[in-house]
Amino acid sequence: MSPRAGNPGPPTLAFVESPVQLLNVLEWAHTRAPGAGLTLVVLSPMDPMTRGQLRRMAELARQEGHEVRWEEARGGAAAPFRTVGGLTGALRRADRVVLGDPFSRYVQLLLTLSRARDLVVVDDGTATMEFVTQLARGERLVRWHRRGSRPGPRDLLFAPVSGIARRRLTPGARRRAEVFSAMPFEDTPEGVEVVANDFAWTRARFGPPRITKGADLVGTSLVETGVVDGDRYVDAVRSLARAHGAGRYFAHRRESAEKLHRLAVETGLEIVRPELPLELIARRGPIGRTVLSFPSTVLHTLPLALAGTEVRVGVCDIDPAWLTRNASPRARGFLSGVTGSARGAHRLPA
Repeated sequence: MSPRAGNPGPPTLAFVESPVQLLNVLEWAHTRAPGAGLTLVVLSPMDPMTRGQLRRMAELARQEGHEVRWEEARGGAAAPFRTVGGLTGALRRADRVVLGDPFSRYVQLLLTLSRARDLVVVDDGTATMEFVTQLARGERLVRWHRRGSRPGPRDLLFAPVSGIARRRLTPGARRRAEVFSAMPFEDTPEGVEVVANDFAWTRARFGPPRITKGADLVGTSLVETGVVDGDRYVDAVRSLARAHGAGRYFAHRRESAEKLHRLAVETGLEIVRPELPLELIARRGPIGRTVLSFPSTVLHTLPLALAGTEVRVGVCDIDPAWLTRNASPRARGFLSGVTGSARGAHRLPA
């Protein structure tokens, strides 16, 4: 074990499926359990870019003294059975479970096997805002961009498991629940302890960055999730780049290669596929003096990660005319709320 990890404390098991979740587990460990080692289970997705970022984040976790367990959780029809079977013993022994995506069916299934009395949810971006709201109102757990749509056959089949997971995440006499987040919340579930994530680990480990004179633009996967029209999005990126002299476009890990190629051709931006979450990329630098974004998690996290620097984060609202016909009724209000609650970002005209 690394010198960074000291007293192991209670057996702690963390489940992550994305690089941002892994980053926020490291932030939680630094703030809430300093010196304690934990077993970090990566439920690996199939997407190559996400896997690459997760590999690099896993190496950072090992350097911090944590054990990393890589699970090919989606590698074929039998993979889920092998993964769940292999984790059952560790789940039974763990006194504390840390997770990054309470909406994940995989994580919900694993929660039904857990006896942990201490449950911690770390940030998975803006989805954490919706999770806290739904938990406070006793609603079923549904991702914000699908909310308002009718549940499909798989949703109905999985509903009992989802219900058990929601009850596991609700604090009680024998169970403690914590949310560790950089996001703002309107409603807080009764009994849930909310702890602010100020990216202390990121700032202590990296930077300060070298700041360039130009602007950088942060990409979003709103087109890929069916919320924003692709043509409208490309037009908006082109206008932003011209208005602010942006030279680089930091792609979201879920953006399609086709869309990124089109952006490069039609806007002239240099497309950058980050090897780590943007908070770490920006903190290491170089980074533009102005960082432009549409409504997303980085509006809340980048000002914290870049605290003490001269970098300015600007946000461009999503015009309702950009939304697709398939966008859920919840999409418009949710995106507006993400922008309006971002205290460290400056609003730009749409």
